[in-house]
Amino acid sequence: MNSALYHEVHGPAGGQAVLLSSGLGGSAGYWTGLIPVLVEAGYKVIAYDQRGTGRSREALPAHYSIADMAADIGEVLEATHTRACHLIGHALGGLAGLQLALDFPERVRSLTLINAWAAPNPHSARCFEARLALLDAVGPRAYVEAQPIFLYPASWCAAHAEQVQAEVDHAAAHFPGAATMKARIAALRRFDISARLAEIGVATLVSVAKDDVLVPWTCSQQLAEGLPNAQLHSVDHGAHAHNITAASAFNARLLTFLAAQSQVLEP
Repeated sequence: MNSALYHEVHGPAGGQAVLLSSGLGGSAGYWTGLIPVLVEAGYKVIAYDQRGTGRSREALPAHYSIADMAADIGEVLEATHTRACHLIGHALGGLAGLQLALDFPERVRSLTLINAWAAPNPHSARCFEARLALLDAVGPRAYVEAQPIFLYPASWCAAHAEQVQAEVDHAAAHFPGAATMKARIAALRRFDISARLAEIGVATLVSVAKDDVLVPWTCSQQLAEGLPNAQLHSVDHGAHAHNITAASAFNARLLTFLAAQSQVLEP
C-alpha cells in the first residue's frame, strides 16, 4: 500500500518502530532534533506530514476529526509495513495517538504524550480564539508570527532569535490555508475522551512543562491520573515545545521509557 501522505523512514528496518506525530503545524520537520537520537538508539523511526499540511496537501474531508487523524496514522503504518509502533505525539499529535489507542489498540505498543490533553479547557480555548482572530483580521503572516509565543519560553526565543525567525518564515511560506488550519483547530477543540481514559491500557509516558502558556500543565496531570498505565514526567521550564527547548531532559526520560517497553516486546 502506498500512502498518499508524505512519510519518511529512518534507521534500521528491523528495529522497533517509533512513529512521530506532530502538533498543530503537522510537519515531520518538527522532529528534526529527535530523529537522530532515536536512530542512534536503534529504532526504526517514521515521521510524516499530516493530511492537509506540509507535503501532504490533500484537501481535508468534511467534519475532519481526530479519529480521521488516527486513521491517517494507520495508513502510514500500512505504507511502511509496520504492524505496531511506539507513538510519540506532541499536543494534537498526542490526541491522535490516544484516539489510535482507542480505535486500533493492536497498533500501539506505547504512547508518549507531550503537553497533550483529554478534554477541552477554557484557557486553551481563549488562546485558540485569539489565534483565529489574528488569522481572520490580519492574515496568515500574523498568525504564524504569533506561533513562537505559544510554543517556546520567551528567554529561549530571545536566545535563538535567528532560528525562531527562520521557522516563522518557513511556516508562512508553507501555510496550508485558512480553511485547513481552521478545520484542524476545530477538530482538536471537539476532542474529548475524558470518559474513556480507562480503556487505554498501553504503557504511557505523559511529559509536560509547567510553564506551557497554551495548555495548562494540569491537563497532563489529569491524563496521567486517568490512564491506567501512565507515568508523569514534568519539567519546570520549556513551554509547549519542551521536547525541543529542554531536549536533554526530555530525550533522557524518553529513551529510558522506550527501553523499558522494548524489553517486554518483540520487534
